Amino acid sequence: MSEEEIEGQEQGGDDWGAAMAEQAQSEVAGAEGQSVDLDELRDDSLPLNNPSLDVVLDIPVKLSMEVGRADIPIRNLLQLNQGSVVELDRVAGEPLDVMVNGTLIAHGEVVVVNDRYGIRLTDVISPQERIEKLR
Repeated sequence: MSEEEIEGQEQGGDDWGAAMAEQAQSEVAGAEGQSVDLDELRDDSLPLNNPSLDVVLDIPVKLSMEVGRADIPIRNLLQLNQGSVVELDRVAGEPLDVMVNGTLIAHGEVVVVNDRYGIRLTDVISPQERIEKLR
């Protein structure tokens, strides 16, 4: 790299840092004194055909189902092998937890669809309840 390229990158880095600092200051200044009412976060607060939501609606999320959990010592973990049984904290027949990026959003039961597992949602957590759980 030539000295001119290095100087140009250093200047660009300084410009980038200054821009980031300016943005952070404007966000802090703009956020002071503002509060969000939970009623504003209802399902019908923003229609799904809102152009500002188009970008967000295409973001992939990880959907997972949790059958149950178990706390075991590392000693027992190291002794697990094929055929071992681990007792979970759920009763048989109890609904599974449906998680999105690690956050509980619903409960459901396992179904089989075209030789694949699926889940039928039996109870969906309301947006207000999800927000309350985040606090």
